[in-house]
Amino acid sequence: MTKTVHHWIGGKTVEGTSDAHGSVTDPATGEVTARVAFATVDEVDAAVAAARDAFATWGTTSLSRRTAILFRFRALLDAHRDEIAELITAEHGKVHADALGEVARGMEVVELACGITTQLKGELSTEVAGRVDVASIRQPLGVVVGITPFNFPGMVPLWMFPLAVACGNTFVLKPSEKDPSVTLRIAELAAEAGLPDGVFNVVQGDKVAVDRLLEHPDVAAVSFVGSTPIARYVHATATAHGKRVQALGGAKNHMLVLPDADLDAAADAAVSAAYGSAGERCMAISAVVAVGAIGDELVARIKERAEKITIGPGHDPASEMGPLITAAHRDKVASYVNGAAAQGAEVVLDGTGFTVPGHEDGHWIGISLLDRVSVTSDAYREEIFGPVLCVLRVDTYEEGIALINASPYGNGTAVFTRDGGAARRFQLEVQAGMVGVNVPIPVPVGYHSFGGWKDSLFGDHHIYGNDGVHFYTRGKVVTTRWPDPADAPAGVDLGFPRNH
Repeated sequence: MTKTVHHWIGGKTVEGTSDAHGSVTDPATGEVTARVAFATVDEVDAAVAAARDAFATWGTTSLSRRTAILFRFRALLDAHRDEIAELITAEHGKVHADALGEVARGMEVVELACGITTQLKGELSTEVAGRVDVASIRQPLGVVVGITPFNFPGMVPLWMFPLAVACGNTFVLKPSEKDPSVTLRIAELAAEAGLPDGVFNVVQGDKVAVDRLLEHPDVAAVSFVGSTPIARYVHATATAHGKRVQALGGAKNHMLVLPDADLDAAADAAVSAAYGSAGERCMAISAVVAVGAIGDELVARIKERAEKITIGPGHDPASEMGPLITAAHRDKVASYVNGAAAQGAEVVLDGTGFTVPGHEDGHWIGISLLDRVSVTSDAYREEIFGPVLCVLRVDTYEEGIALINASPYGNGTAVFTRDGGAARRFQLEVQAGMVGVNVPIPVPVGYHSFGGWKDSLFGDHHIYGNDGVHFYTRGKVVTTRWPDPADAPAGVDLGFPRNH
């Protein structure tokens, strides 16, 4: 019998009561390995209620106790990292080494949360007026929500809830229904570490669950990572219901290669960043902009490397790239390649029709490389989210930066050059939230913040780092006066208070 993935509410597994379910597949075989229960409105309400009740005590729990639990949680994640990576590979399809990297990057934010004591230090100014002190403090919001994508089922939840609960909030997570098992295992480890019941809850589901979380009166804030259309919807809906929102959307990440660049390094970086995790990364490089006469040579070096990539099941140590998440997504990705030539591109490598012997029903697609791509083509304008790399040609740096800045997306970008002046100019002029200089995937470390510009972010705060701490807390300023017993009565004064 196919297993069912249920909810985690109030510190225990709660079976779904609805007849609505989704299918979880092994992308390497196409086999349905589980079904996932879709939460009803009542089940979402139960998770929010559990979080609300837990906040009554967790919000005032000492920082030392909170961090002690998070240190134990971090140790358990470390001890179970292989197991978590195997769950990711089984339901997402990415190779095991890539899944281990996902766990490691998630643990960086857990480590940041372990040091929350320094992040939550307030400020104090004494004697701002006669015997008057002013203090600024930050306090938790209450119940906060995370809605996370399929492509990083372990990392993105770890980017959210550890920092939120370290700040004193309680959390309800709605993971992707495509690969939901890893979040339940993470919830079990958090409970084993000592996180009180109700502080972290997981509800599985679809739009019914999402919409209820966005409108629920007891939810104070929503964190989201996903496509731009859904990010825009989440932001508009949740803010209309009075909630604080950070909604990270899609991307079309460019890599500008200048004529002086090390072309071998640039080609290595382009292949790694475009085809890692089968291109299912919001920080994947999907457009290389070649400046000047280097285009032909750069494309040749990219092609040479891309043809050598080994594609196969994620659990096979020989595999460098796995399948896509679903057959429907595989077909959509293939459609961009199939239509590229008609829209003016040169199809250097065509990965459509690829399959792995013995795994013919898997969601396979091979490497695709498109050269001389037009900015008006579908392959350039839309976020493909698959192993398709577009190469565009420009004559000058100025044309390249203008092309990048004209994109509606502004998530991540990179420049490859040996010229420090050009690199400095690029990092100041490019309109993107994360910039790499000879670094193709500039995902910041946990103590900086992750987020884009333009249609890649809706809301004012990036995720984790200082922005994350500020998102999950709100400021309060306390002005105090302790008069000396010898002071004469101040008397009534209807004038506006002045400091003197």
